[in-house]
Amino acid sequence: MNKEDLPPLTVFTPTYNRAYTLHLCYESLLRQTCKTFIWLIVDDGSTDDTAELVKRWTLEADFEIWYVYQENQGMHGAHNTAYENIGTELNVCIDSDDYMADNAVETILTCWREQGGDEYAGIVALDAATDGAVIGSRMPEHLTSTTLSDLYAKHGVKGDKKLVYRSELTRDCPPYPLYEGEKYCPLSYKYILIDQRAPLLVLNEVVCIVEYRADGSSMNMVKQYLRNPRGFAFFRKTAMRHAPTYKDRFREAVHYVSSSLMLRNAAFVAESPRKLTTLLALPLGIALYMYIHRTKRRTIV
Repeated sequence: MNKEDLPPLTVFTPTYNRAYTLHLCYESLLRQTCKTFIWLIVDDGSTDDTAELVKRWTLEADFEIWYVYQENQGMHGAHNTAYENIGTELNVCIDSDDYMADNAVETILTCWREQGGDEYAGIVALDAATDGAVIGSRMPEHLTSTTLSDLYAKHGVKGDKKLVYRSELTRDCPPYPLYEGEKYCPLSYKYILIDQRAPLLVLNEVVCIVEYRADGSSMNMVKQYLRNPRGFAFFRKTAMRHAPTYKDRFREAVHYVSSSLMLRNAAFVAESPRKLTTLLALPLGIALYMYIHRTKRRTIV
């Protein structure tokens, strides 16, 4: 299909053994009030009946479905593959255990048609729980555009938000690194880099319904820290370099120290983009390292 024949939006869904819940996303796409989108499913090595489900859906859906299978690389590897295959102007990730509000595609495309352009990186919109409550806080009503970093650090917004990006920017940013034996690198790596290019339009409307399941990555963050120290150390260096405030930079340095200790990397101070801050963060970084190894909690605030 030629680029000019493509619809304006790709909804992409990385999935791994989520056949039992992927239907929620599919059914929400069937309910969309606007069908000018592609659903790209990146199957990250599933061993359940995901492929069979998608094959059936492809025959019956009233929108286009693309399916890509790959050997298991982790969430960030699936995002790499998605960005390599997206040709539409915009893209949005809807996780395999989430689904879209019925008017989400129409809301996104209307916002972009009326306000979007090359001076913006995309759109930041709201997530909601299954009971309709906004995740975290709404965005300030006076705010029309912002970077994602400033949204949290300077405007005090809380909770996950839904990100719609211009595909040109997600393609141009370097891919997430893949480390042997690791399956996780924070997705915020790309978001931080895109923040350096352009702000996001603020859309104070719910476009995605999320459910934090027990087997999801966000509910098992301590395990992620322990299993993926190289991915986290890589991310923390990027986050330190571009942190919008010193408080954020120091927090990232604390986590960088902790991940570096897990790696037994004696050169971590020399490799840090913020060496003085890293030295100052040493005591708390050591304490965090010890806490992660001892805690029975799943997440760290």
